This record gives sequence, structure tokens and C-alpha cells, in this order.
Amino acid sequence: MSRDPLLQPYQLRHLTLKNRIMTTSHEPAYPEDGMPKARYRAYHETRAAAGVALTMTAGSATVSRDSPPVFNNILAYRDEVVPWIRELTDACHGHGCAVMIQLTHLGRRTGWNKGDWLPSVSSSRHREPAHRAFPKRAEDWDIARIIEDFADAAERMQAGGMDGIELQAYGHLIDQFWSPLSNDLTGPYGADTLENRLRFPLDVLAAIRKRVGDGFIVGLRYTADEAQRGGITEAEGIEISRRLAATGQVDFLNVIRGRIHTDPAMTDVIPVQGMQSAPHLDFAGRVRQATGMPTFHAARIPDVATARHAVQAGLLDMVGMTRAHMADPHIVRKITEGREADIRPCVGATYCLDRIYQAGEALCIHNPATGRELTMPHVIAPASRARKVVVVGAGPGGLEAARVAALRGHDVTVFEAQPDPGGQVRLTAQDPRRREMIGIIDWRMAQCAARDVTFHFNTYAEPEDVHACVPDIVIIATGGLPNTELFETGQEARHVVTSWDLIAGDVAPAGHVLIYDEAGDHPALQAAEVAARAGARVEIMTPDRTFAPEVMGMNLVPYMRALQDRDVTFTVARRLLDVAQDGNALRATIGTDYSAHTSTARYDQIVVNYGTMPLDDLYFALKPLSRNLGAVDHDALRDGRPQALAAHPDGAFQLFRIGDAVSARNTHAAIYDALRLLKDL
Repeated sequence: MSRDPLLQPYQLRHLTLKNRIMTTSHEPAYPEDGMPKARYRAYHETRAAAGVALTMTAGSATVSRDSPPVFNNILAYRDEVVPWIRELTDACHGHGCAVMIQLTHLGRRTGWNKGDWLPSVSSSRHREPAHRAFPKRAEDWDIARIIEDFADAAERMQAGGMDGIELQAYGHLIDQFWSPLSNDLTGPYGADTLENRLRFPLDVLAAIRKRVGDGFIVGLRYTADEAQRGGITEAEGIEISRRLAATGQVDFLNVIRGRIHTDPAMTDVIPVQGMQSAPHLDFAGRVRQATGMPTFHAARIPDVATARHAVQAGLLDMVGMTRAHMADPHIVRKITEGREADIRPCVGATYCLDRIYQAGEALCIHNPATGRELTMPHVIAPASRARKVVVVGAGPGGLEAARVAALRGHDVTVFEAQPDPGGQVRLTAQDPRRREMIGIIDWRMAQCAARDVTFHFNTYAEPEDVHACVPDIVIIATGGLPNTELFETGQEARHVVTSWDLIAGDVAPAGHVLIYDEAGDHPALQAAEVAARAGARVEIMTPDRTFAPEVMGMNLVPYMRALQDRDVTFTVARRLLDVAQDGNALRATIGTDYSAHTSTARYDQIVVNYGTMPLDDLYFALKPLSRNLGAVDHDALRDGRPQALAAHPDGAFQLFRIGDAVSARNTHAAIYDALRLLKDL
């Protein structure tokens, strides 16, 4: 029996959890037609098979038709969900993993113009800033109906084989009732007393318990401190916790701290990279101490050491490592096998959450198999025969290609023009707030070193360098260089510098600085922050109707906090047309896509952020010598099958280019390119 605190079993009433690690409720937006079908099942089963004790599914499966999902959630109000839930629970139970689901009514945290076009409903007429819909203030019959909807949904989950449910009570309808900030009702459910504010959640609990009995686990994920003036204080939150415990109807408390009604508030609840790890852990421990209740918690607990401390110090009974398991589903297995150093780190990029809040699907920035378990492997199988693989470029895509090829058993050589690996990720990590991104590179370098990959740094590879290796496969991962062409003119912008120049420190910010951003991604905001910190007067301009659309909500928050405090100006719907010297300054000609209007403005420095142009000379030099002439079978790539094109069968090698060597994309795209090409080669 291991003495590791994380590997000790935990008894939750009648349910034995085999260790102390769980994934908390989250919605990766993988359902199909509101049902958790094969993709959803494979995602959770992968983590169950790797040893997690409890997988909490469905970030907010919705219980009512007037609670339409804001992204692709499970529809717990439909009877046809039961067999799909049964397939999911059976699959996870087969690996000794308990399964629960989070149920909710979103209240005002949704819209009315989707689903059945029913008005959203809440305990308040005030809209939630994040979702913008003005709700109907709930009537008595709404409350009664929704209580029954919760009970119906719980019964469906029990019929589907779930071990229990968790009620979502922060930001959603239950919390809207019990928070003094979002309850302006009068009467028995009104805001005048704590007893009245708690009446709705307690009525929901009573109705559920009456329906499912005592043999079914029921808990709450809730805020015990809203961390905002006028809201639930820590003292009141602990009192609420005690009252929940005193009902005898609650089996566990899953504690969070804060609110989620705005992007900044949510980012404090679910911190991103550059923010404190486990900021609410000690607070959760105080709730556990005050109530004696089984206590769960998750909020940026990214590493095993922090998780181990949480259990060993008696702060938590079960530790949520949700984003960490998106980066590496095999955390528990690697702990058990003494391979903690092998765990792929969560770097806190929060690409996963930002994507779902933009109506996408959750993906890990550097584990492209997450969410693609039906076609992409987390564990790389060895090839039937060893081959010689040459990779040119040691950025994230090139290192992933080298890692996967080495795991396949191939002889791998990597050429890199720079003295260090990392490409644009190394540039990104120049920002102190984003330095964790280098973990993407460090982990891959360690994986390659353990498998004897040969590296040649400070080497600008020429065709003869590649030929000398007598390769079977050549991967061009050379990335790109900043693009300073102005849109559709074919002309380079004159007298400008690039976002890379400022981030790398090669050019110092000066005076009045224009950051012209046509890519909408991190480098523009990073450059703006560098300039603002240096004391420059900064304006960020974009031709789009919103700025930085690729950065998305939660990652935008730290930038905005840094930039707005320095009075940075944001200008939208303006296009840079030309730049000319004007004495010691620069004169920008500025237009708009909406009319023929133009104007001019003077700046001391103009910084252009317009993606990258591929560094593809080596690829085109090698292309006529390759068997596939550089061609990619897109059907095979999409379906996860080997590449077999051979338009030039006498060629010396297969040739592929990936990542920004193809076109300006992002880190995830480069790594995904590498995995799906190399996993079968």
C-alpha cells in the first residue's frame, strides 16, 4: 500500500473512491445533439482508465428548457439522455472510476434567443454582464416548475448509472437566489433574510432527495465568498456551508471563491497563467474545518506537489486537477509508476476554456489528443521498423515531431538555426506573466533527451545537410518571420518595426507608439504591454470591429488590467494604409473598411502585428526530390491514417511541412500537425 497521500482511498458515504484525485465538472463542448455520445465517452474513459478516482462530467448539464446552453452542454431535461449516460458510466465504472454529473439551471447566465426562445428567468431583473440577456423575474409557478425539473433530471442521472450529482450553485440560478447581489424578490424567496435566500436551493435539495433516496450522492459546487462588496462574505459563506451540512441532505461541498458574472471575475475564480496557483486552497480548508464536511476544490491546482499538499495538510478530501488532466490524462498512472517527471505540464494557457466560451470545443494548447481520443493517441505505439527522420526547426511543432518519431522508435535528427529551442514560444515566454509557456518546450526537450534525439543548434540547415543524413522522412518545421505587408497591397509597410522586435527587446519603445494589429493574437498585446511598461503613450489599432479576437475572454483579462491602468487607447475599425517619414516622426494614413474616409496621424513609432510569412525555402528546394512531392493526403490526415501518396516513387524521402512553415496559425495547430503526421510514420 502506497503512503502517498494522493493514492489513499476515500470513503464518501457508501462510495469508495480509490484515490484523492478527481476531475471536476467541466463541459468540453463535445456532446452531439445535447447527448454525451462516443467522443464524450472516450474523453472521460481515457482519464478513468489512467486511474482518476472520480470524473465529474458535464460542466452544467441543464435541467430546464428555459435554461438553454450557452455552449454545447448536455441536455439533462430530455429522457433520451439516459442511455447515453448509461454508456458513459458503464465505460468509466469498468476502470474502477466513480462518475457524477453537474446539474444546473443557468438562470440569467444564458440568452433567450436560442433553444426554444423562452425568456431567461432569474431572481433578479438585472442582466448578467457576460451573457447580456435581461431575465424575467421568477414567479411562484416558475420556481415550482424548476424545482421539479431538478428532481426529474436527478432521477434521469440515477437511471443512467451515475454515482451522484453535483448542483451548480455559483453564478447560476441557485446562487442568483442566495446572493444578495442578484436577488431582488420579495416574499418567501426574497432577499430580506438569509433563510429566504436559501429557501430555493434547500427546496431543490429536498425535492431531489425525495426522488433519488439516500443511496445516491448529492453535493453542491458553490461560492462560499463572493469577494465583492455587498455580496456573500466569507463569514456568511461559512454559515451557508454549516446550514447545508445541517440539512443532512448534502454529501459533499465543492468550494469556490468569487463570482463569474464578468470575464475578470471568472478569471479570478479560474486563474490563468501568470496568476497565483491554488489561490483559494486555504480558504477551502477553512470551510472544511468549519463544517467537517467532505470537501472538494479545484482552482489552478496544476501540479502533483500542490495536490499532495492539499490532502496531506487536511485542506481537502478530494483534489480537482481538471485542466491538468486535459494536458495529461495519465497523471495518476504516472504517480503510481514513479514517473512524476514524465507528466506533461499544464502551462495555464487556458486555451481550453477560452475556446468553449467562444462557442468552440475545449482543446489543450499542447496535447492535441485531448478531445480527439477516437482518432489521436495519448500513448504512441512503436513502428514495425525503424526509419531515419530529419526535423528542421525546434519550435513546438518540430519538437513534437521529434518526440513522436522517437517514441515510434525512429532515429531522429533535429536542425535548429537558433542557439536554443522553442521558436515563437520562447519569444512568448519573455513576458514574465507568460513564462510558463516554456514548459511546452522543456517537456518535449526532456522527452527527446530520454530517447537520444540528436540536435544541431546554431545550424541553418541547407539541402546538403538534410541529404547527408540519408533520411526516410523529412519534416520542415521552420516556422515563419513577421509579416509587415499591408493588406492586399503587396507592399511592405515602411519605417515600421514588428511586435517581435519589442517583445524580444531588440527595439526599445519610444514616445507615442501605435500598435497596429491585424492578426488579433497575443503578440500585439504583449508588445503593447512592453511599450506601456516602458512609459510610452500607446494606442492599439485594429481594422476589426473588436480587438484581439484570438486572445479571447479569460486570457484577455490580465492584459486589460495591465494596459488600462496605463491609459492605453483602443481604436477599432481603422485600417493602416500607409506609413511615411515626417521629420523625426512617422505619418500614418488611416482608413476604414466601412467607407472611403481617410485621415492621418503622427506617431513616434509604429509596430505592425500581421502574423508570419512561412520560412519555406528549404521545403521548396527539397520538394522535387521527395516521393510525395510535398503533398499531403487530407482525407488520411483527417481520419488519422498513414500518409501513402507517392507521385514521385523514385524520390529519396517523404517530405512534409507543418505549423507556421505552412501558414501563420498557433501553437496547438503546429503540435497537432506533428502528431497526426508522425503517429503512423
